[in-house]
Amino acid sequence: MKKVILKILSIILGVVLLDQITKGFLLYLITGNIPLCGPAWEIVSFPYLMTQVCDFFNIVFTWNPGTSFSMLRAVGEAAPLIIIIATGFIIGFIGYYLFARAPSYERWPLALIVGGALGNLIDRIRFGAVIDFLDFHVGGWHWPAFNVADVCIVVGVGLFILNWYLARRRCLESVKEKGGK
Repeated sequence: MKKVILKILSIILGVVLLDQITKGFLLYLITGNIPLCGPAWEIVSFPYLMTQVCDFFNIVFTWNPGTSFSMLRAVGEAAPLIIIIATGFIIGFIGYYLFARAPSYERWPLALIVGGALGNLIDRIRFGAVIDFLDFHVGGWHWPAFNVADVCIVVGVGLFILNWYLARRRCLESVKEKGGK
C-alpha cells in the first residue's frame, strides 16, 4: 500500500512541479525574475502578450482571475476567496476518495486532477489569478488560453470517464454471462 501512495503522491507532485515550472519560466522571460507572490496586475501589468509558434498555436500571457469561461463573475470581489475555498474543499474531497476508497483504475486520473487543481490553487493563492499561456486556434477561432494544470485536469477527467465506462461495461458483461439482465 505504501508503494501505491508514493506513486500517487509522485504523480501529484510531478504535475504541480511541471505546472509551476512552466509558469515560472514564462514569468521569468517576461519580467526577468520569478515573483513569489503579489497581486497579478502588479507583477505583469500588461494583460496579454503573444508569440506565434506555428499557424495554429501561440504562447500568450494572460491572467485568469475567474473560473472557467468567467463563471462567478457576478459574485464580485468575494469571488477569489470563494474560488480558493471551493477549490480547497474539492481537492480535499477528491484526495480523501483517492487515498481511502478509489479502485486502482481511478488512481492515475484522480492524481492528475488533484495535481492540476493544486497547481492552479497555488497561483490563486500567490497571485490572486491563474497564469494561462497555451493558445490554440484555427483561423480567427481561439480556444480560451490554458496551462499545464488545465491539461492535466482535462486528461484526468477524460481518463476517469473512460475508466468508469469500461468498468461499467465489464460489470454488465459479467452479469449477462451469469444469466442476469
